[in-house]
Order: sequence, then structure tokens, then C-alpha cells
Amino acid sequence: MMGKVPSFSPGSTVSSALPGYVALCLTLQVHRLASEQFTVRGPGHPITASLGGEAVLPCHLSPRMSAENMELRWFRFKFSAVVHRYKDGQDQYGQQMPGYQGRTELLKDNITSGSVSLRIRDVQLSDHGQYTCFFQSSDSYEEALMELQVAVSGSDPHISVDGYHDGTIWVVCRSAVWHPEPKAQWRDHLGQLLPSASEKISKEANGLFHSQISIVITEHSNQNLSCSVKNLPLNQEKLSTVSIAELFFPRVNPWMVALGVILALLAVLIALASYCVWRQHRAKEKLQGELKWRRALLNAGWEKARQYAVDVTLDPDTAHPKLVLSEDQKRVRHGDKRQDLPNNPERFDRCYRVLGAEGFAGGRRYWEVEVGDKTGWALGVCRESVSRKGKVIPTPEDGYWVVQLWDGGYKALTSPPTPLPVSVRPSRVGIFLDYEAGEVSFYNVTDRSHLFIFTGTFSGTLRPYFNPSHNAGGANAAPLIICPVPAQAGGNLCP
Repeated sequence: MMGKVPSFSPGSTVSSALPGYVALCLTLQVHRLASEQFTVRGPGHPITASLGGEAVLPCHLSPRMSAENMELRWFRFKFSAVVHRYKDGQDQYGQQMPGYQGRTELLKDNITSGSVSLRIRDVQLSDHGQYTCFFQSSDSYEEALMELQVAVSGSDPHISVDGYHDGTIWVVCRSAVWHPEPKAQWRDHLGQLLPSASEKISKEANGLFHSQISIVITEHSNQNLSCSVKNLPLNQEKLSTVSIAELFFPRVNPWMVALGVILALLAVLIALASYCVWRQHRAKEKLQGELKWRRALLNAGWEKARQYAVDVTLDPDTAHPKLVLSEDQKRVRHGDKRQDLPNNPERFDRCYRVLGAEGFAGGRRYWEVEVGDKTGWALGVCRESVSRKGKVIPTPEDGYWVVQLWDGGYKALTSPPTPLPVSVRPSRVGIFLDYEAGEVSFYNVTDRSHLFIFTGTFSGTLRPYFNPSHNAGGANAAPLIICPVPAQAGGNLCP
């Protein structure tokens, strides 16, 4: 006997399940909102600014929310390289890099909707590069990368005839004082591109670029030319035109053509000679002025250099595990045992070295280090890009400009090392960096004498260099101490 199949009403089933479904959806939605995080968005394209002008680096939160109670920070190559910082409702300048002091302003008109911008005034070439915009709330943080391009439109192109041979003329277009690298082109009278015979872009010591582009003109070439040099970030172009007269090419009387060529070349040579004499005169005046300043600086010693004093601290992320740094990051000594520290890429793993936290890509900087009665130490500057792993001899060829005391003798670590005659033992050493001049000078602050000067050409970022020596015990166990400038009351001893 078959049983009766029970019947169900679809309407009653849906009605009974609906309240539970609604509650589940509400619960999931609340959980999603509670766990929602913000993101930081930058402009998404490079920001272009003219040298000496202003740059505005914008950032905003998504979704929109107030950033008044957050910490905001713009920094360069690492978190501690602070360009500008905002915290606790106001700007904080204590950790700001010296190169940006007095040049930054946080635009906070729309901070309640999560939109802020950093204004940089008096833009310099060293400002060129990447920046990180960082937002931190009480329980979350995010950041965004952006790029600032510093642009300079250079001189009007100068076209000259640099040679004539077998019916061809070598025409050269030159233009200077550009940034970044410009794009130079030859065009005919219809605006069509012409192939160049050679192109050369050179970078001057001041960081600006010089462009030179050449073309070979024949008897059958289009003799109406234009040379254009363009700054791509600014979308600015400078143009010069030239018409090569038929007298350059022999048609009837070769002697007349030759005479015309000779006269034209003489005119060009006279113009070039006058220009060269003017340039040499200007360069001589500039060199004499620079030599006068350097001579005065060397004669006056550390008193002149101290005008460019900066606050230098130690970067614990670069310190060898056996080096012990003070809490204020002003002292370093060789410890008795190796510390358990992460082997990050920035840390020296074999050489007992530590770098300064500050990086310098231009200008003049001075700082002093107390060496006391230590029997071994090494001080100076190095490129930020030097290898931190393995053993490296610190020489200028490897990116180090260093003076040391070792085995009772003072030496500048050139190739080979240069012994230094020292009449009065220095208890404090001053280091002076003149980036544009390519010089690093060392001073004996004890008797205000000049110890040594390295000369060369710098590129990239330089950082202070410290080595307290691995000979422990006795006077050499004392730390190297970065001293305030000018010194506090109490003579040559750091407080």
C-alpha cells in the first residue's frame, strides 16, 4: 500500500526563509564596510616643473575621507628622507632634509575630503626624480609613487659650417643649457625630417645638457634647412634656419667657388675664434674667482667651511652588525660581539662601516666628528650606490673619498694612499663637501689646519662615511661622535 506524498506550498517556504536571508546580507555588508581599506592615488603621470619655478605634487584618498588626523609624508629614496611631513594636525619640520627646508608647503584646503598637494618652491635640478606620497591612519597606511621632471629650455640653436670637401658641406647645429635631454632634428623647407650624419648629447658639470647634431649637404641636396631642438616634458621647441648658397658648390668656375668657400670659412673661423676667446675669457674669470674662493677657504680653514654646517645622523640600516650606535644616532663604536640584525641590502656585512642617514646630491655641506684619542678611524663620504657586501678597498675609483688613521699614520685613501704630514694630533676632524666643485676637504679642528682635499667629478647621491676601526681595547674602544657645529661650551669635546 503506497503512502501519501506530503505537499508543500512554495509561497510559504520563501516567506519563512526571507527574514534569515535579509539578516545574512546585512551582516555581510556590515562586515565588508568595517574591513574596507583606503588607497592612495597620485597623478598617474609625471609632473613637470621649470627650473626655479614651482612644482605641485597631488595625492588623494579613495574612497574620499578626511585626512586631518592622519600622518602625511612625502619622501624620496627611503622613508627617512623626508621632503615634508604632517602629523597631529600640523606640519612637522624636525626630520625634513636640509635641501628642502624653507621650500615646501602642504596645501590642505581639501584635506577633509582626503585631497592634499605638496608645493615645492624654487625648483632645483636635484629635485628631479621619484617621490612617495604616504598616508597613515590609526590602523592602516598606504602610499603612491609619482615622478617630478625638472625641465629647462636651452639656448636658440646655433648653425655653423664646419667643413667643405669634394662638393659636400658639413653643417653643425649646437644648443646648450637643456634639461632633460633634448630632441634635435633637421628638416627641409617643407618640414620633412632629414637624416643626420651624427648626433651627440653631452652632460655638463652643472647637470644641464648640450646638444650637437650634424648633416652633410651635397650639390643636389635641399639647401634650405632648419634645425629644431625640443624639450619634450615642456613641449617647447626652439628653431633656427639656414640657406646654403649655390656659391658653395662649383658649377662654372671652381676658383670662384673655392674663393667663396674660403671667405665663408674665414668668416666662420673668425666668429668661432671670437667666440672661443670670449668663452676662454669668461672661463678664466670664473676659474680665477673659484680659485680665489678655494684659496681663501683653504687659508681661512674650518671657520669658512663651518658656514655650511648641517646636522648629520647615522643610518642604522647600513651599520655592520658589530657596530653599536647610540640612541640619538650620533655615536658609533665597535662592539664586543655581532648583533642579530637583518642582512638587508643596505647593510655592510664584512667591513666595519656605517653611513650617514642624509644624502647630498648638490651644494656645500660641512660636519665635524670627535675622534678623541682613538688609534684608528676612517672618515669621509661615499656614493650611495657603493656595494655593501664583501670586502672593498675604499678608494675614489670605487666611490669613496676617505681619510684614515691606521698604525700610527694618517693617510688619504687615494690610489696609492697619500701619507699626510700631521704636526698636531687631531681630536676632532671636519669634513667639507663641495659637490659642484667636485671637492672633499678634511680639517684638523684642533689646530684649525687643512689636512687634505680630494678633487674630481661627482654624480648621484653622496653620503657621510664612518669607520670606528675594529681594533677594540684601550683608547680605540671609544666611539666616533658627530658633534654639533658650532661646538657647545666646553672646548673641543662633544657634550
